[in-house]
Amino acid sequence: MTDDSKSTYPLDMPEPNDPPQSATESSLPVSESPQPVAAEPRRNFLSKALAVVIGGIVTLVPFAAGLAVFTDPLRTRKKGSGNGDDDGFIKVATFDELPVGDPPQRFQVIDDRVDAWNMFPNESVGTVYLSRATEDEVLALNVTCPHVGCPVDYDTARHVFQCPCHNSSFKPTGEIDNEDSPAARGMDALEIKIKNKNEVWVKYQEFRPGTAEKIAEA
Repeated sequence: MTDDSKSTYPLDMPEPNDPPQSATESSLPVSESPQPVAAEPRRNFLSKALAVVIGGIVTLVPFAAGLAVFTDPLRTRKKGSGNGDDDGFIKVATFDELPVGDPPQRFQVIDDRVDAWNMFPNESVGTVYLSRATEDEVLALNVTCPHVGCPVDYDTARHVFQCPCHNSSFKPTGEIDNEDSPAARGMDALEIKIKNKNEVWVKYQEFRPGTAEKIAEA
């Protein structure tokens, strides 16, 4: 016998006792809430860029220090003593080249130049004037004007040293010749030695220009 008290419903239909679904719940899809944009990639980029900059600075400091050491010999080339004696005197001329009473003559001072890497033999390290007043008396003067360092010429007609830069003039012995000379001192005399009876050896030095006191350059 069939039980008429129970009715048959399709499986997808709600039971009579179930609450009715709203139109929103039954027809609209459930939307997901928007997700915030991640800031992590941006932070990673900035961190990497900062690391590159700091790394470059850290690398640059020792590189610059090394470059200064590497180029220092180029900036501080020094005179050698390949042609000189232990006291720094260098052979410049002989008595045969300096007749007694002749005007001062100009001579190159030839020595070796050295730096941290190389030696440059037989290069000019300076210029001097030599004159011979007596058989055994030789005067050596640095060619550089003590005013600002211009090379001085010798005027044989007037018998004076003449600076072409600022009109300083000097006697054949090196003293200031004109009272209004801008030079604060006379020409710089250099030490000499006579070796082997007729060789003139000069201790070449450079002195600070523009001062009344004769101060040797390092």
